[in-house]
Amino acid sequence: MRLSGEPRTKPDCAVHAWIAFDLSVAKDGQFMNQNPRFRVVLFYFDVPITNLITVIAKETIRVNDRIRASEVRVVDPKGNHGIYPVEEALRMAEEQELDLVEISPNAEPPVVKIMDYGKYRYELQKKEKEAKKKQHTIELKEIRFRPHTDTHDFNFKTKHAKGFLEQGHKVKAYVQFRGRDIIYKDHGMEVLARFIQELEDVAKIDQAPKMEGRRMTTILSPSKKK
Repeated sequence: MRLSGEPRTKPDCAVHAWIAFDLSVAKDGQFMNQNPRFRVVLFYFDVPITNLITVIAKETIRVNDRIRASEVRVVDPKGNHGIYPVEEALRMAEEQELDLVEISPNAEPPVVKIMDYGKYRYELQKKEKEAKKKQHTIELKEIRFRPHTDTHDFNFKTKHAKGFLEQGHKVKAYVQFRGRDIIYKDHGMEVLARFIQELEDVAKIDQAPKMEGRRMTTILSPSKKK
């Protein structure tokens, strides 16, 4: 890292602990922030901008000679632990052809573990992928009807609504009244009542049919019944 006004000399090693506020001007090998509010800081990295996220992720966990503490609590593969100078801990890991990984940097002294770091990272990435697969964003899907929606259109839209509910999404169904259609509110209520009845096996009512301006609206959410 260098401050504004200092020579543009690239440091011997990358500075990974800082993130630029504004990456609007970036080149491989360096970030230059030209926003006047933040111009005092320039950031340099040993890697292209496309690899920035990977570098920061790597540097989140200190491994082997990147561990800064002079003394650490070592946990070996069998679960035994003790306090050693970091040099001794590194030697112990090397003898077992494994890595020394800092797992609790804020402890006194920091806790490190002798392990296969490559395998450890693989397991972390695997868990992240599995967690992302389990993540589900609930969306509010809209279904529109008219007071005189015909049977074919009704069945087609109801089938889509059922699919949305089975995927875990909420459904907002409404009857749009245009012009003189407003006098057919009873027809709109019949459409929504039938819609709710058709979906009662997969949905529950979050909002009963009610008028909102020139729309009659109801909201359904997935039923927990299986």
